[in-house]
Amino acid sequence: MNVSFRLNGKDVELSNISATTTLLDWLRIDQNLHGTKEGCNEGDCGACSVLVTDETGAKALNACILFLPQLDGKAIRTVEGISAPDGTSHPVQTEMINHHGSQCGFCTPGFIVSMATAHLNGDTDHDVALAGNLCRCTGYAPIIRAAKAAESAPIPAHMVETPPILRAKPKEKDLIPTDLEGFASWYEAHPDTTLIAGATDVGLWVTKHFSDLGQTAFLNRIPELRGISETDEEIHVAAMTTLTELLESMKTKHPSFATLIKRYGSTQVRNAATIGGNIANGSPIGDGPPALIALDATLHLRKGSTTRQMPIADYFIEYGKQDRDIGEFVTGVSIPKAVDNLHCYKLTKRFDQDISAVCGCVWIELDDDTISKVRLAYGGMAGIPKRAKHAEDVLRGKAWSEETIRHAMDEMTKDFAPLSDMRASAKYRMQTAQNMLLRVWYERNGQTTSVHEVTP
Repeated sequence: MNVSFRLNGKDVELSNISATTTLLDWLRIDQNLHGTKEGCNEGDCGACSVLVTDETGAKALNACILFLPQLDGKAIRTVEGISAPDGTSHPVQTEMINHHGSQCGFCTPGFIVSMATAHLNGDTDHDVALAGNLCRCTGYAPIIRAAKAAESAPIPAHMVETPPILRAKPKEKDLIPTDLEGFASWYEAHPDTTLIAGATDVGLWVTKHFSDLGQTAFLNRIPELRGISETDEEIHVAAMTTLTELLESMKTKHPSFATLIKRYGSTQVRNAATIGGNIANGSPIGDGPPALIALDATLHLRKGSTTRQMPIADYFIEYGKQDRDIGEFVTGVSIPKAVDNLHCYKLTKRFDQDISAVCGCVWIELDDDTISKVRLAYGGMAGIPKRAKHAEDVLRGKAWSEETIRHAMDEMTKDFAPLSDMRASAKYRMQTAQNMLLRVWYERNGQTTSVHEVTP
């Protein structure tokens, strides 16, 4: 493949590269830029963080699961490009020294890149910005102090850049498509192609399983598959919309969904992961589908020139099987506009960067003191994201009371037969899923239920 981008202020054009060469490997092996570290090689530790700028702005991403074709037409800065061309340290580098934010130093380059990205964007929520960067020596206190100390420093001029306009070698339109119509026709004829959205899942097929992906197509350059649009009736989220973009949109529309997304991976992962990929891979523990099912969302698919739609709950058939035809792909999801009645809960062993043991999303709409509409959707309780329909039937049309809620909790045992695994036992999953419904009752009645809301 042929790709072009800007690296640390210099334009780069590459020819005949492998579509699955990661940025991390290319930097370390081909460019001798060893500041970007290989830690986990799966997007968890942040040691490989780089700054990527495109038309949507500057963001921190994990180089270990970022394929070179995803960077076509973008600007990249590694830790070597954070200081000024004349060698002047970036403010976050200076403050890391002043506040003794490094010991062994292995994680430090990744921290510097994430801190510099947040500084560039005016992001002062350092706990969130740095949740995807792991340190086992220094601890986070001096690092957070360094980030705070750098907040008011001016943004260095070299950090403000726009994506490059390069006279690049011709691109393979089938591998990096830029037109939805053309791609749909091409994919119908080449259905064995591996489609790559954010690569936060597919990337691990290469870095951990050493899989040969065969023919690939990168979807990030198709404008019709990106962005969020609204009508009077619905919110349409295109498939290539990132979790970061969706989070921002949901903050004012469905805050509980936004809070759930905020715990999806890390900043680096959310900046790459897409809602289409989160749905299409059919994971039983994906965090997006339970919320979208509870929101009564509609899934949009396309095959060639034919489009169709379905309730998103119907897309998931059984473990590893979805209602998607050969040559068909997800184009987006539509959420009906409604007064917010959504409650989302993510249960994990640690708060940040962890996979759900149970993810529960509840929509309960009241007509006076009667439950008029209800949708209970769970991940981690079956081989697919699934509604608790027996429990719903007990709730619908009944009085809004704790007695009704507890009756529905009992009925939930008819909806699910969860498995025991390393994340949770079957008994624990059932009890916590039931308690999520009870938590809605307490929250609706003004009681504090989150440990993050408890004050001494």
